[in-house]
Formats: sequence, structure tokens, C-alpha cells
Amino acid sequence: MGTSKWLSQDPNYLRISTEQRGTRIRKAIYALKITNLAGMTNEHSPLLTYGLFSVVGDPSGSGSVSGQQGVDTANPGSHSSSPRSLNTFFGVIVPTVLSMFSIVLFLRTGFVVGHAGLLQALIMLGVAYVIISLTILSVCAISTNGAVQGGGAYFMISRSLGPEFGGSIGLMFYLANVCACGVYVLGLVEAILDIFGQDPASAVSEGVRVLPQGYWYGVLYSSIVLLVCLLVCLVGAQIYSRASFLILLVVTVSLLSIYISPLALGPRDFIITHQGRAANSTCVYNTSYTGFNRTTLRNNLGSGYSLDYSTDTVMTFATVFAVMFNGCTGIMAGANMSGELKNPSVSIPKGTIIAVVYTFFVYLLLFLLVSSTCDRVLLIQDYGFFRRINVWPPFVIIGVYCTSLSAAMSSLIGASRILHALALDQLFGLPLAPATITSSAGNPWVSVLYTWALVQCVVFAGQLNSITSLVTVFYLLAYAAVDLACLALEWASAPNFRPTFQFFSWHSCLLGIMGCVVMMFVINPVYSSASIALLLLLLLFIHYRAPTSSWGYISQALIFHQVRKYLLMLDVRKEHVKFWRPQVLLMVSNPRSSCQLITFVNQLKKGGLFVLGHVQLGDLDTLPSDPIQPQYNFWLSLVDKLGVKAFVDLTLSVSVRQGTQHLLRITGLGGMKPNTLVLGFYDNCVPEDYFLQDPAFCEEVSGPNGGGGDNFGVDLPSLQAHFPPVRNMESPRWLSPDEYVGIISDAIKMGKNVCLGRYLFQLEGEMSSASQTGEDRTIDVWPLNLLRPENSGYVDVCSLFLLQMACVLNMASRWRNARLRIFLCVEAESGDQGWVAKEETLRDLLGKLRIRASIKIVAWDAMVRLYTGVKERRADTPGGGDIGEGDLGGWARSPPVVSEDFLAAVNSLVMEHSAPAAVRFLYLPRPPAGSSQSQRYLAQLEAITHDLGPTLLIHGLTPVTCTEL
Repeated sequence: MGTSKWLSQDPNYLRISTEQRGTRIRKAIYALKITNLAGMTNEHSPLLTYGLFSVVGDPSGSGSVSGQQGVDTANPGSHSSSPRSLNTFFGVIVPTVLSMFSIVLFLRTGFVVGHAGLLQALIMLGVAYVIISLTILSVCAISTNGAVQGGGAYFMISRSLGPEFGGSIGLMFYLANVCACGVYVLGLVEAILDIFGQDPASAVSEGVRVLPQGYWYGVLYSSIVLLVCLLVCLVGAQIYSRASFLILLVVTVSLLSIYISPLALGPRDFIITHQGRAANSTCVYNTSYTGFNRTTLRNNLGSGYSLDYSTDTVMTFATVFAVMFNGCTGIMAGANMSGELKNPSVSIPKGTIIAVVYTFFVYLLLFLLVSSTCDRVLLIQDYGFFRRINVWPPFVIIGVYCTSLSAAMSSLIGASRILHALALDQLFGLPLAPATITSSAGNPWVSVLYTWALVQCVVFAGQLNSITSLVTVFYLLAYAAVDLACLALEWASAPNFRPTFQFFSWHSCLLGIMGCVVMMFVINPVYSSASIALLLLLLLFIHYRAPTSSWGYISQALIFHQVRKYLLMLDVRKEHVKFWRPQVLLMVSNPRSSCQLITFVNQLKKGGLFVLGHVQLGDLDTLPSDPIQPQYNFWLSLVDKLGVKAFVDLTLSVSVRQGTQHLLRITGLGGMKPNTLVLGFYDNCVPEDYFLQDPAFCEEVSGPNGGGGDNFGVDLPSLQAHFPPVRNMESPRWLSPDEYVGIISDAIKMGKNVCLGRYLFQLEGEMSSASQTGEDRTIDVWPLNLLRPENSGYVDVCSLFLLQMACVLNMASRWRNARLRIFLCVEAESGDQGWVAKEETLRDLLGKLRIRASIKIVAWDAMVRLYTGVKERRADTPGGGDIGEGDLGGWARSPPVVSEDFLAAVNSLVMEHSAPAAVRFLYLPRPPAGSSQSQRYLAQLEAITHDLGPTLLIHGLTPVTCTEL
């Protein structure tokens, strides 16, 4: 209607046709919807926005909306600052194939087959590809479950497992790429020296062999190659992406030349020379190339582990597998390009699977080829034997150079993108802050420099085989994390986890994790243990350091899944008094004046349920929206600030009494529902503002989030501003005495125990002044109704409940060493010595209940006389008989009529005998049945607790103690 009115103001509106009017109205409605969506885009809304666009459509039929399509404001630090231009082939297949070929294809195929033999080499190949295939299934599942931004595998892990796992695994995956880049650079230098290096035996330049060899020369050559990679990456990743297809063509031609060489070349013999261990000594090996030969194949079937000429160590299955597995560690190269892919959710799974299948058959054919044509000595003693048996040796040289250089640049670029994503997410603070800097074209050049510096450290290892184990362990750990992420998502059973790639299950994820972890320790137990220890340290660091994220926490989904299952198993029909524990609902009006009470009740819960309840006055019928929902974050932040283990439950009601009834009925779930209601005391004391006393609420404290104090969008100033100031003497009270007593009555009617806390704001000062162990504090219990001395001869359910609650407090860590005292009131002047029997009975009861407490005998003859005198005078009054708590079904019609002198005497008695106590537990009488007696009931409670210090008035209804096993 508003749209039609707006359109009707157009002077041309009446002159256009009905059809044109309809078109204009539809366009106007569409424009308004787009305007409304403009402020809605966040991390949770891209799919919603996309769906609305597709449903509403473009009225002009163009199918796009200027300024809206493709906008990503999900994260202020967007991972895709550069335009997405790569398709599946160029963005995933090509870099993945080149990374998986690398130096292993040309320089380590003979090494693997020569030492392990064909059969074990095929086993290694199968195990390696099974492990990475299981990981690929997990990658495909995660990447097809939502939009993937820049950062590749790190982005997928972090957004699936949360910041702790994501950041730690992301850093480990980054280090794996750094080490892999170093491996590729060292492999390239090794290949260069194999052609152009001086003869190690003579150290004399001959022909093209002019480059001197040695450790420091190797470092120099590696640094030069790495500098070339750095320059290319500083210019931009587009250079590599444009040249990658050409490099793949060159590598393919080199592979074809290897495959056809046995058909073009005949058998030939070779002499291989190596420098010996002793000074000025050389080792000479005679070997041969036989072409396709059945005897050669049979000789190469079994293993022949021997000394590796480059490291002078004897090879084993583990060390050879570590070298071979490096040819399978490039499966994430395409995923690392996610920020440049047009459609990463489609390209990553499709391209990665194609690349892995292609490389598997390439390796399989090469293993069969070399084991059928080459002598074992040739395979073991010459890494570059392909050059000796090729129709044109430069083909192999070109292939080695191209694959090594492209893999090194790919690792350097991919690692820099991972580091840039880590820096944008602010998981490691200031050390990575400069890595967020990018060029005008979006190239993270600072991240490139960071990565280059680390790779430069790796090349100082000098020998290729000496760091391959470390690279393999890092990659296996990253792959296990990907499988773990997918397993957690599958086990969490979240409705929003519905990937379009369906060829996976929790079995494949679990097998992938087990395979990765087992192979880690098979390869190198020391590196594996160290990497896991590093991972745990990073987990702890990020848990206490990282800022709050909005990625979603998989731990929450898993906890929900398990808690729901166990809550269903928690059967209320199987409750037993032996396993009773307090489950408390604490009603809080204003946390500013209730923080001490909240903290005290937290110590009183003994592993039970603790819920903070609050009633906001209002009527939803008169409000535009629910005012309760936005308040939960503030209350939860308060819980975090106080460090208590509590839930929060808020409600909206026309009265506090009615709202409390709602909370008593609906708070909790299943077998976890409150059985005890705790209220602050109703008096005329002006409350104190705890926020002004506690430094945690007065100033920003550097916390685990890095000093900002931000907790899910609630910082300290907003937390302080949310809760209103405490009331003063002139402020109106939201709760009347009748309503307060009515709440107590309602709770008792509903079978809930009731506790009233008074003067607990003094407790913090007493506890801080006392010793930390609590040895100087006492907990005093008066387990009888002080307003009815005639009922002091027996211990009822309420008395036992007092004893239980005092014992529960005594079990708390801050009260464990406090002394528990129980007061037994007797008439010492009667002369019948009946109080001795009462003491023995009480001591026997405490022994059966396993309560360690001292019994204090208190003579209260004066109080009894005062009470008896008032009772006799009331009995002489016509119709003035008093009805006790045993009448009317145990419900008090009215509070007992006692004099002010009696109340003052009771107060003095308690104060005299328990003056040094830290907290007192008193018997709470039942409230009156009629509201007309509420004022007198509260006045009596106020009189007997006046200036007593921290006091808890308790009325218990349920049996909570057990004397049997």
C-alpha cells in the first residue's frame, strides 16, 4: 500500500497503461527488497541473499543487480580481495598435478623402486594414495558445504572446527608448505648440480660441469633459486597461473619421452662414481640398462635397502616411504587457490580428484617401467638415471627444472596465502599483523616475504632427504585435521551440514585419521611426537589468546549432540535421595547489587544446576518485539566476568511473582530442573553497587581475547551501561511485601525448597580478610524454628535440609577448611537433664549422616519464658488461640504472635553465640496463608536477623539425607 501511494505521486502515473503500472510496481517492490537486504549481508546471510535474488529475479530480465551481485561483506578481512578468474582446469588440476609431480617424479622414482623393490613400492604407492584419497573425500565434503574463501585448506578447517583447531592446524599446514618449498628448491639445486656440478672425485671443471659443489655452495645456489621464486611471487600469482599450463605441457612431453625411450633404446652399461667417506676416496659402481627384461623385473621385485649415497644412512621402509609420500603431498595446491577460483565449491573436489587419479597412473606406470628395464644398482646409485636412458637427455633435465621450480613457486604462493588468511583472522596478534598488508592489486607481499624468510631457513638443511620426513609429518598432520573436521561435522549431525558431495562417511573420515596418525609415527616417531606437542601448545595459545569469532564452534555442536542424548537418558523417575544435589534458581533483580549473592550460591550448588533468573516487567501484546532476547548476551557476559558456572533464564511478565512462577515451572530440561529457589532478602537497606567495587568491572582488564575485553560483542562499557543503577531510598520498588511473600508461598506450593540470603554483601570482605584456606571461618547452623520454641524437641525435614546445605557449603573449595558448628537450644534451668539426651541423639544423627561438626549447647530459658508468656496472654484472649504449623495440612494461617522483646532476645542470642561466624544458616518458617499477614511475617524475619551478618534463611521440603549405603 505504501508503494502504491508513493507511485501515485508520479505525474505520469495516471497516463500509463495498466500493464506498465504493474511493471513499475513490481520494480519498485523489488528495489525496496534490495534496499532492505543491503544492511543484512553478513557471514550468516550469503545463501539467504542469493536465494532471494534467484526468487525475486531481475524485473528487467538481466539477471543481475548492479552493486549487489558478488558483494562479500561476510568478513571485514575478506579472503578474496582479488577477482576470481580461474576455472577448474587452470586453478586446480594444473597446480595440483605439478605439485604432486615435483622432484619425486624425476629424481626419486628410482630411489623408491631400487630400495623397496617393485612390490613394496606398489604397497607404498597404494597406502599413500589411500590415505590422501580418504582426505580428499573429506576435502570434497567440506568444500561443497558452503562458499569457500581465500586460504584454502586453512579456511575450510577453521570454519569447520573453530579458531582453536583452525589456527593451530592452519599454522602447521603453513609450515608444511614452507618445508615443502624448501624441499623443491633443494631438489632443483640437486638436479642442477647433477648436470653442471664439478666432478666430486676430481673437483675439476670439465665441459658444462663448472659449478663447484659443497654444503655452502648448495646453500648459495638454493638461495638464488629461492630469490627467483620470491621475485615472481612479489610480482603476483597471475604470472605463475599463466605459465602453469605451459609448464604442464613441457612436463607431459618429458614424461612421454621417458615412456617411449625403452622402445627406442637398446641395452647399455654405465659406470657411476661417488665420493667415498674417506678423504680423497671414490666409489665406482658398474650397472646397466637392460630394456624390458623379465630377469630384471624378477630381480627388482623384492626389497634391497642399502646405504643412501647422499646421506650415508641405511634406508628403511619408513624413510623410503617418507620420500615417496612427498610426491602425494600436493593435493591441497588447488584448494590453496580458492581465493582465485570462480566456483571453488565445484572446482576443488572435481579438479583435485582428476589430478590425483592422473598422477596415480603416472606413478604406477613409471614404477612398472623402471623395475622392468633398469638394474637395481642404477636405480639406487643415480637419482637422475632417467637422463641416462632417455632418447634425448635434455627432456628429463627440462622436466626436472620445470616441475621443481613450479612446485616451489606454488608452495611459496600457497603458503603466503595461508599466512595472509591467518593474519586477517587475527589469531596470532602482533607478530602476524604486518602480513595483512597487500599491494594495490591485492597481492599479500608482506606474507610472501615472511614465507621466503622461513624457506631460507629450511634450505640450510642442505640435504633433501634429511627434511623430507619432517615435511611428510606436517602434511600428514594437516590431512588428519581435515579428516577430523569432516568427522566432527558428520558426528555433530547439524542440519546445515549437507554437502553436495556425498561419497564419504564417518568411516572414511575415521580411517583417514587413523591412517595419517599411524604413518606419522611409522615415518618418524620423534618428529611426530614433537609436531603433536606443538599442535597442543598452539591449541592452548589460541584458545586463551584469539578474539571471539563468528565462524561457529564445532565443539558446541558436538556438545549439544551428546548432551541431548544424555539428557534423554536422565530419567526423573530414577532419582534417589543418595544422589541428591542442589539445583538452584537464583532470582536476580539487578546484578549490580547481587554479585556477592551470585558468587556465594555458585559455591553452594555442589555440581548441581545453577540458573540465574530475571523477570522484566512488561506485556508482549503492547510491545513491537520481545525485549528479552537482546539481553542474553549481557547476562552471559556477566556470568563470564564473575567466573560462575551458571545458566541464564529471562522472562517477560506483568508481575515479578507471575514471572517467577513461569521460571520455576519451565526452567531446566528433563531431569535437570531447579529444586531450590534462592531470593535476596526483602528489607529497606540501600543496596551497594558492586560494579563500583570490583576492579574487573571498573577498568578494562587484559584477558584471553587480547585486552579488548570484548566478549561476543559485549565489552565492559556496554555491560555497565546495560544494567540500571541501584535503587536509592526514594526509588519505587517493583516488588511489594505481599508479592515477595507470595513468591515464597508459590515456591513451597510447587514443592521447591526456599532460601533467603541477607547481608551476603558483607561476605566478600570477611573472606578476603580471612586466610585463603578458610581455617579461621565458621559455618553456624541453627536447625530449629526460632519463632516456635515448643517445636525444638525434634529434627524435621527442614532441619535436615539446613544440615545438608551447610555440609554442601563446607565441601566447596573456599570453605573446605571452615569449621561447622551446630547449635542445640535447651532449657538448662528445668533440672531434668533432658538436654543431655538431646545432645547424644543429635550427635548420633550427625554420625549417621557423616557430617563433621561440633555441637554447641545454648541455654534459651529466657526466650522460652518470653514466648510462653505471650502465648498464655493470647490464649486468655477469646478466639486468640494460635494455630501451629501442624494444622491446616502443615500450612501456617498466620505467623506466630510474639513480642518485640522475644524477637530482640532471639536476635541477641544468635548474635552472642555465633558472632565470629562467617555465615549462618537459620530455619525459615513457613509464610502465612493470607496476604494480610505478610508484613508481620517479614518484620519478624527482619528482627531476628538484624545485624547478624551473612545469613541464609532456609526452608526445606524434600528429604535430602540418607543414612544407608
